[in-house]
Amino acid sequence: MTNPAPVALREITKAFGGTVALRSASFDLRAGEVLALLGENGAGKSTCVKLIAGVYAPTEGSVLLDGRSVVFHSPQDAQAAGIAVMHQHPGLFPDLSLAENIYLGHMPRDRFGGIDGAAMLDGARRVLTMVGLDAPAGTRLGELRTSEQQLVEIARALSLDARVLIMDEPTAALSQREVERLFDVVDNLRRRGVAMMFVGHRMDEIFRIADRIAVLRDGRLIDIRPKANLDRSAAIAMMVGREIGGLYPERGRCPGKLILETRGLSKDGVFSNIDLNLHEGEVLGLGGLVGSGRTEIARVLFGIDRPDAGEILIDGRAVVFNNTRDAMDHRIAYVSEDRLGQSLVMDFSILDNAVLPIVGQAAPHGLYSRERAIGLVADWLGRMKLRFAGYEQPVNQLSGGNQQKVALAKWLRTEPRILILDEPTQGIDVGTKAEVHAMIAELARQGLAIVLISSEMPELIGMCDRIVALREGQKTGEFDGRTATQEKVLEAATRSSDLEQAASAAVVLNKRAGTGPLEFLKRREFGLLAAMIAVVVPVAIMNPRMLSAANVTAVAMDASLLIVAALAQMLVLLTRNIDLSIASVIGLAAYMAASMVQAHPGIDIAVGVSAACAVGLAAGLLNGLIVTKGKIPAIVVTLASMSILRGFNSLWAAGDQVSADEVTQTWLDMTSHKVLGLPLIVVLAAVILAASYVLLYRTAFGRELYATGSNPDGARLIGIPADRRIIAAFAIAGLLGGICGALWASRYATVDARVALGFELTVIASAVVGGVAIRGGSGTLLGIVLGSLTLLVIKNGLTLVRVDPLWLQGVYGLVILVAVSIDALIVRRADQLRQRRPK
Repeated sequence: MTNPAPVALREITKAFGGTVALRSASFDLRAGEVLALLGENGAGKSTCVKLIAGVYAPTEGSVLLDGRSVVFHSPQDAQAAGIAVMHQHPGLFPDLSLAENIYLGHMPRDRFGGIDGAAMLDGARRVLTMVGLDAPAGTRLGELRTSEQQLVEIARALSLDARVLIMDEPTAALSQREVERLFDVVDNLRRRGVAMMFVGHRMDEIFRIADRIAVLRDGRLIDIRPKANLDRSAAIAMMVGREIGGLYPERGRCPGKLILETRGLSKDGVFSNIDLNLHEGEVLGLGGLVGSGRTEIARVLFGIDRPDAGEILIDGRAVVFNNTRDAMDHRIAYVSEDRLGQSLVMDFSILDNAVLPIVGQAAPHGLYSRERAIGLVADWLGRMKLRFAGYEQPVNQLSGGNQQKVALAKWLRTEPRILILDEPTQGIDVGTKAEVHAMIAELARQGLAIVLISSEMPELIGMCDRIVALREGQKTGEFDGRTATQEKVLEAATRSSDLEQAASAAVVLNKRAGTGPLEFLKRREFGLLAAMIAVVVPVAIMNPRMLSAANVTAVAMDASLLIVAALAQMLVLLTRNIDLSIASVIGLAAYMAASMVQAHPGIDIAVGVSAACAVGLAAGLLNGLIVTKGKIPAIVVTLASMSILRGFNSLWAAGDQVSADEVTQTWLDMTSHKVLGLPLIVVLAAVILAASYVLLYRTAFGRELYATGSNPDGARLIGIPADRRIIAAFAIAGLLGGICGALWASRYATVDARVALGFELTVIASAVVGGVAIRGGSGTLLGIVLGSLTLLVIKNGLTLVRVDPLWLQGVYGLVILVAVSIDALIVRRADQLRQRRPK
């Protein structure tokens, strides 16, 4: 009797509301075989992937594991069963290291239950070597190119040492060399008996890697056949339900007048000395490996980036594009390769996306008209044969092919003379691909000049009048489309000397290592230290009290309070949220603590601290629950709770205050009591920071907190309970706010309803200045310590030189603005360096 398949689907149906995505599908994934899943976009392929991965539960039918029916409640259940998935849109985290990305969700533990960093790095190095990625395991993922990040996704799947591997469009962003490496890995896994499913659109890859081929159409399984019993034309006919006459349409090649020309176009570190010419009715192809400069040239032609040398000519006249609007005014349109990030606003409707470049025409008198907008774009959406439920349908609900049709319609409605298409058929099915090719040919016949960038050599040769080969930013050849061959173009695109290869490798290693004698000068922490010194030195000269023991102690005690509050804010910011209620929590906790000490002097410290912590924890939990369960933006929730808590505190206090002579001396001495020569409040802050270090850097919970903010959807995709992590962040932040309130009441003695009024700005400033990114997923404990100290040193310095305190809030606002600007500059610079890295 043969062993049952490791994983199988039996009569699976999956419905979303009234829409059936998959109906009565059954197939097996057999050990040591690759089952290829073919189908048009929207045929149900990704639904199958997510059913096996534990992302979806079936509406009817069952998932079988070794012949037994199982129910996966989450992706972690599927992982525990030995199922690994390479998702179409990688669930990776740009702010975490490669090793953390690979092992997140199944991090190795040491004997104390913390992360075993050494084991994680060793394992990451092993799987990175398997996929052919030469990068240190500690490298931040965001420093890698898109294709390299896809390799990390593959390495992550391999790290699970799974017996079932699902590959959903794994080659979409890979170069040919990287695809070959992946296929070598697949062959090795096949020999080891791993059951695999490969989802893709490139027929060459499908017929090379598959043992059996399953075809889906409109949510139904049409057939499963051994590769030897199925040819490409039959597979395509099964996918689309009809014969496709030709993937690349025949068309006359009669270009018109010269419309676009570049002379010596260069951008430092990206491409240099590029000469191109493009005629009306011509399709000009740009070919080359990922990183060859194709997209970067397109971005310059569309005004996104500025060239450093050379010129662009339109109709023989030199032009300068300062921005994309300048390019659009010259009737140039650009469809980006990044459909999700740049071509479309995924949360917007189909109509809003399609009309975006010409939205002014939909509002001729300043008032937007939906009917007018539909009139402007309906024709082009119709020409694209778009499959959609209605104009208000969010574009993120469409299949990849239909999303691409919206992106094309959006730019074609601008009536361009020059159209730049960057990977226009990437990730779309063969039927839609044929429709796009026919549309390109028709547009060229109508006189449109087209630049086509593609990683698929058959597409370039089948569609282009001329092909320009690029390698590492250099033009290495130009070919007539009628006589070009894949071998000739590929040889020109990969030609390089041993000396050039060595130089490229050296550049990559140097940029990845990021080490140099002055590298530390680029760190934000050094900038904060320099800022503090710049304040301390002149103020100390003007007023020596700046460096007195009493002043330093006072600043340290104030800094301890601010650091604890900034840590609370950091935890929330890490999850891509914000807490505007932190000062109100501190104020209410402080008044509660002082009132309880006043009422119960016999148990002053215990009752005061406990009451403050209870207030903070309750407020934090409530904020987190409303944000996650109510799906309300945190800025709205915490703005409301800020007012509610402050108002409650005012009503409760009724204008009264708890003064120093109404509480015990033990309570007042709590924060100033010396431990090893340091005030207790400073020691407590240090203990809290140490505990936070262990939590954030040594536990899986802490790394998952960073991951939740870095990529919320990706976190959910790999089974991280993102909502629970957000609730926990708010709860811990509230608890820290309560502790801060208790310490505040002891430190400043007199407490009323105005405690910490306006303090939220200082807290947020401390976190942001310290490098905690408002976009989430990034921030360090050292950063918030230095950020807090920097603000307090500024405040202390201004006070000692007798600057009006009313200026202080303005100074803090300016500091926040500068810090956010620096953060944006750092991110932009990192992106530029990543784009310039040679292949």
